[in-house]
Amino acid sequence: MTARNKLLTAPPYPVEQTLKRLGANLRTARLRRNLTIADMAEKIGTGERAVADAERGKPSTGIAVYAAMLWALDLLHQVADVAAPERDEEGQTLALTRERGRARPKTELSNDF
Repeated sequence: MTARNKLLTAPPYPVEQTLKRLGANLRTARLRRNLTIADMAEKIGTGERAVADAERGKPSTGIAVYAAMLWALDLLHQVADVAAPERDEEGQTLALTRERGRARPKTELSNDF
């Protein structure tokens, strides 16, 4: 049986490593707060397996689980800058190259029929 979404079974290496690092960071934060996996699952309203999968950086774990865990650990504010347009240097450069070089005069519709 083949997976419908290859991203879940074989994500690009940098994606896989980032998820694993995020999961490890979440685990460290949970342990520092002396919370069990069961405590975390109850706090965010999910099962223990979802928490454990997130801490392992499992690609199939929904982003809502990661966000809820960050919220429960009072770390959700750190997500606000992810993909912020003002920090997207490449996107800003591309937007500048697409800006008009000159303005066009507005053409008004005539009411004459």
